[in-house]
Amino acid sequence: MKNATGGLGEDCAVRFLEDKGYSVLERNYRSRFGEIDIIARNGPYIVFAEVKTRGESRLADPLEAVTKTKQTKIVKTALLYLQTHAVKLQPRFDVIGITTADGGHSIRNVVHIENAFECRK
Repeated sequence: MKNATGGLGEDCAVRFLEDKGYSVLERNYRSRFGEIDIIARNGPYIVFAEVKTRGESRLADPLEAVTKTKQTKIVKTALLYLQTHAVKLQPRFDVIGITTADGGHSIRNVVHIENAFECRK
């Protein structure tokens, strides 16, 4: 987490997922390839979720920040996680975009895209 806005966004994303019935397994999982913000279980899936938080005054949508390069880092980190944890769930990659208001002190909007991208080798 780089700043307070990012922390607010990740906390919001965790609550959002838990309210939808997800079980959060890990937060801020790090490997030599990068970091995954949230790892959760959702039925038959293990969900690797990237959270992007932006202020309402930013021109770009937070979801646009999950580039192909970022996706590759997430996939590599997820594969390492799956190698080191006995998980028999189908992996899925979600993206959660959060827009803040009031100078980053409150949440304006949450967009959750399930299966936002696929693992490509």
